[in-house]
Amino acid sequence: MTRRSVTAQYPEVQPELPPRTRGVIGLFEENCTVCMLCARECPDWCIYIDSHKETVPAATPGGRERSRNVLDRFAIDFALCMYCGICIEVCPFDALFWSPEFEYAETDIHDLTHERDKLREWMWTVPEPPALDPAAEEPKEIAAARKTAEKLAAQAQEQAQAAQAQAEQAQEQAQAKEEEGEA
Repeated sequence: MTRRSVTAQYPEVQPELPPRTRGVIGLFEENCTVCMLCARECPDWCIYIDSHKETVPAATPGGRERSRNVLDRFAIDFALCMYCGICIEVCPFDALFWSPEFEYAETDIHDLTHERDKLREWMWTVPEPPALDPAAEEPKEIAAARKTAEKLAAQAQEQAQAAQAQAEQAQEQAQAKEEEGEA
């Protein structure tokens, strides 16, 4: 109350948005496996996904061919979207993210259905995730992965030591045979 109010000159000066701003949804297409969870869980049914199956040849000779889903269309109708974020939360492969972009107004409501190309463009405006708290507890997944890696490293070291011991023993036996042959 003791300070003068300051008017933000919006079009010329962009606002400083909070880090968790919900603007639009960005699509990281490489992570999308076309599982359709986002479309099924959307309460507004505003996500449209089309795909087809492709056969992937066997990786090894005699192996089995596999089939995988290929994304043909991924569109979100922002005229229907209520920005609840359920689609982002249920995505098991981290293909959807909140972007702070908010300047996507259109003159026609039909133009608010944005296809995957536009959603991919918004992906590059997604801010970096906040740094982990250094005092926080290590995630269980990372601890389990570290424990497994340490166990594998210990096994590899034991195998290397055993191989070195066998090599030394074989070398000693070869020297003993040479000495017997000379005598």
